Amino acid sequence: MTWQKKHWLVALISVVMVVAVIVVSLQWSRKNVSQLAQRHNSTIVPLIMIPGSSATENRFDSLVKALNVNRRNPHSLLKIRVAKSDQLTFSGQIRPRDHAPIVVVGFENNHDGYSNIKNQARQFNIAFKALNERLSFSRFEVVGHSNGGLIFTVFLEKDYAQYAPEIQVTKLMTIGSPFNFNERNINNKTQMLSDFIKNRKKLPTNLNVYSVAGTQNYTSDGIVPLTSVMASRYIFQGQVKHFTTMTVSGSDAQHSDLPQNHQIVNLINHYMLTAKRRHLVQPNEPELH
Repeated sequence: MTWQKKHWLVALISVVMVVAVIVVSLQWSRKNVSQLAQRHNSTIVPLIMIPGSSATENRFDSLVKALNVNRRNPHSLLKIRVAKSDQLTFSGQIRPRDHAPIVVVGFENNHDGYSNIKNQARQFNIAFKALNERLSFSRFEVVGHSNGGLIFTVFLEKDYAQYAPEIQVTKLMTIGSPFNFNERNINNKTQMLSDFIKNRKKLPTNLNVYSVAGTQNYTSDGIVPLTSVMASRYIFQGQVKHFTTMTVSGSDAQHSDLPQNHQIVNLINHYMLTAKRRHLVQPNEPELH
């Protein structure tokens, strides 16, 4: 083969490669724009619930049932179980045209302890990514009971940034979450609380946070000290859009009973669900704070 023929062959191959790259880039770009448009136009706003230690994806069954009482269009319930191997198992389904489904993410390894909370946050990220691939939502909200609130806080400070601003979390309600574990003296900050405070600048600034505590005797809910729940203010206050603390007392104010507490059911209905339905109809209307 002469030098001239080799030159033309190399030039032809180069042109073919450039054209192939352009075609692939255009296809990827169209697909990416289509996915972004689908997410932007999506009206579904899931309420994701995360249980605490020793609890499974069935932890909120009674709560969801209470939330659906006398509701003409009940919230669908989808459950995700994350195995120790990180394998996901989905159960339940989302009803067509349900814009406010409830999704519960539970963990096979649901033990207590800071190291496991960090691992559960890593697993939650896996479940969250899979959930969004199925639903393509642009907004979501979260309720975390006990360690569930801690798991999501780790997720917010470590993994959430990769999804923003295309996917925005607008509300977080923590229920009896021990941000300083069992410490009653706020001056004795655990490693977990210290890490939360150190990384608080990574929290989304448009977030509304509701920190709910149960009080059996005005000092604890029988398990978690009130001061530990209220330590959430050192993490969220002044960093997020709005931060509100609330306490519930009376019957069913014990730690494990809190998800069924009628006052908390009302709080979730009022702050997490009612305002959400209204937001879907009138996007520019201010939310409840």
